[in-house]
Amino acid sequence: MNLKQELQTLNDKAEKFRRKLAAAEAREDKAVIMQFKKEIATVTKRIASLKNQQSRLLNKQGQDIKGLKFSRELTKAEQADMGKLKKSVKGLVVVHPMTAVGREMNIKVVTGFAPAKF
Repeated sequence: MNLKQELQTLNDKAEKFRRKLAAAEAREDKAVIMQFKKEIATVTKRIASLKNQQSRLLNKQGQDIKGLKFSRELTKAEQADMGKLKKSVKGLVVVHPMTAVGREMNIKVVTGFAPAKF
């Protein structure tokens, strides 16, 4: 299971535990309340760990992309015919500002990174 899927399942579990905790608090069942508080704490800790790991991976990926020698903004015409551009430029990596990597790299426009000038 990849990080994104695991994060989603853990968030779902945490939400389920929170709903059950609220129901137990309404019943004033102290044993069940303590159990769900422990479960929520462990799941929250695991979620924080996975988010940290995901952040490190995105940062590493962004550094690898920034390590390429040449980068420039892509024109609208190049963006429209991305297949042709990728075939003509060997090793081209296109980063969109709305992707996770683009947000991590603080990119404002669609940018192409390549080992050589294009």
